[in-house]
Amino acid sequence: MSNRFRHGLLFSVFIIFAASCGTARKAMDPAKKFPAEALRKDYTLLREIMEAFHPALYWYTPKDTMDYYFNKYYNAITDSMTRQQFGFTILAPLTTKVHCGHTSFNYPRAYSRRKREHAQPSFPLFMKIWPDTMVLTSNLNKKDSVLKRGTLITRINGLDVQQLADTLFRFMPTDGYAENVNYIRLSAAFPYYHRNIMELSKNYTVEYTDSTGIERTTTVPLFDPATDSLARTFIRNRNKQIDPEEKPAKWENFRSLKTDSAHSLAIMTIHSFGNKGRLPSFYRKSFRQLRKKNISNLVIDLRTNGGGKVNNYTALARYIRDTPFKVADTVTAMHNGLGHYKRYFSSGWLNSLILFFTTSRRDDGRYHFRYWEKHVFHPRGRNHYKGKVFVLINGPTFSASTLFAHAVKGQPNVLLVGEEAGGGAYGNSGILIPDVILPETKMKVRMPLFRLVQYRHGPKDGRGVMPDLYVPPTVSNIRNDRDGKMDRVMEIIKDSPAIQ
Repeated sequence: MSNRFRHGLLFSVFIIFAASCGTARKAMDPAKKFPAEALRKDYTLLREIMEAFHPALYWYTPKDTMDYYFNKYYNAITDSMTRQQFGFTILAPLTTKVHCGHTSFNYPRAYSRRKREHAQPSFPLFMKIWPDTMVLTSNLNKKDSVLKRGTLITRINGLDVQQLADTLFRFMPTDGYAENVNYIRLSAAFPYYHRNIMELSKNYTVEYTDSTGIERTTTVPLFDPATDSLARTFIRNRNKQIDPEEKPAKWENFRSLKTDSAHSLAIMTIHSFGNKGRLPSFYRKSFRQLRKKNISNLVIDLRTNGGGKVNNYTALARYIRDTPFKVADTVTAMHNGLGHYKRYFSSGWLNSLILFFTTSRRDDGRYHFRYWEKHVFHPRGRNHYKGKVFVLINGPTFSASTLFAHAVKGQPNVLLVGEEAGGGAYGNSGILIPDVILPETKMKVRMPLFRLVQYRHGPKDGRGVMPDLYVPPTVSNIRNDRDGKMDRVMEIIKDSPAIQ
């Protein structure tokens, strides 16, 4: 191959690549609008798929009510929309009506990446929020000398915390009625939800309580990152980094174990039951270490654990639970394959094959994943933990971590500490959770394919797994940056010498 030909070929490849990148960027332009006809096509397809395959579509919402919402949001598509408008005006309120925490919309990956490259104007305050309280944790307007960390916020543009929650929660999915997770979501990203769900304002009227207990009112401007040099620097530095989904992370980002032999205490933090972190090996080494050091108090922190693989929770439960257990009473799907709809599912062929080979139809007309219904998991013989176990839970404790909390709850040496978990105590939908990719907009909707009813479940009341010891957030802890739940556990250990 001549150098001239080689250089010409490389130049041609570069031009094609550059053109394709330009096309992708144009296609993923956040300002691009899709005609109403295209949006209706995507919506109609989504309804067909949800009605055919969602295993818990009518679990908490009766069919006639769900039909009403399907029709309502279809009729709301009267004009062209951007992806953001389609997502938060149509898809978010629709999927929230299912009351399934695994059913939600997302943007195409390239679109999300482009949005991350450009910080958006937003409401400037981050707050720790729970049912009757909003406490300021960060103010993006750095020159504001009035609203500082720890300030008690009472109203925003005339709306108190309950009114704000009632509005925003209509766009945020939950398992059943376990809404505690949404207070945590608002606490982490209130400006994001406020910007996407409620209209932006040039200025906001904020009512607050000052340090003397007097209620006051102030006006705060919209935060515009375009005028903030720190925001621009942050964006530039972030763009130099590898995409978080591609960058390898240290195992400590997924799990860790810290021991304090002097106090016979260990703290095991597991941020996810996903594939990363080599969890079975981590469990083996950890519980061997606990035995050798004769550690009699173990804290398992699941407050950031949104779930993952069932096998990773059962492997941990076998070191803690004293009696044999199963994953579920029932695990069922609507069909044993995805049929001609598989082309709209991520990994459609693979998921269709999994359904075909792992399920069988039973008398109830549903397809049962018999392994998870029948397989009995036995306690570990070697290094099984006999000491006192404190499991920290809250709203983000979800999916597989909820299954773990349910599996060990009620055992004499186990105490669940914290707040209501976001995952349903009766059950949830999951196991396989591919995305449905809508062909016109490329928007994604997560679609669980199995409905799981917990082993030896309680009533179907829509609540999450409840703590044995309720420890809510407090204004004092937020102001002093204290971990109230961990502090409470430390108090119990200190006051209980008999279990050391």
